[in-house]
Amino acid sequence: MSTRSAFAALAFTLVAGTASGEGPNLGKPITEGEIAPWDISIMPDGTGLPAGSGTAAQGAKIFAERCSSCHGDNGKGTEFGAAIVGGPPRATLDGGKTIRNYWPYATTLFDYIRRAMPYPQPNSLRNDEVYALTAYILSLNELIGENDAMNAQTLPQVRMPNRDGFIIRFPDRI
Repeated sequence: MSTRSAFAALAFTLVAGTASGEGPNLGKPITEGEIAPWDISIMPDGTGLPAGSGTAAQGAKIFAERCSSCHGDNGKGTEFGAAIVGGPPRATLDGGKTIRNYWPYATTLFDYIRRAMPYPQPNSLRNDEVYALTAYILSLNELIGENDAMNAQTLPQVRMPNRDGFIIRFPDRI
């Protein structure tokens, strides 16, 4: 059988199986319980934020232990990790992005830290630790006071400087 004939036979088999309502029998349906651990998205309005709380003082300790090796002392950046503090408001898409001059919502910071940090062990921090790190980083950027606690009620209230300068990709999700 030529390669062309084999391909035609395979294509016919796949189309015939699809036409009869049968799929290729790959995988299995996933349950809501199996999805739940992965469904950790946080919306700009705070929908999806978990229980927990943290302060900048608590976050400073965690940052020193788990984050400063990449992001530097006080979040100033290193050759291995981006600066997360400072920077004037962005007028163009060029230049460095920091929490203060780029991110439109404080809830996005929580979501990102929980999902992706620390680099070698993403999603390894407890919710209280993520709230504390979020508070510390917001405090370093002078967006909240050093003694302000971040939680599911207070975090969405933080107004980010670039909130109105950000192009919203999916405006119907806000």
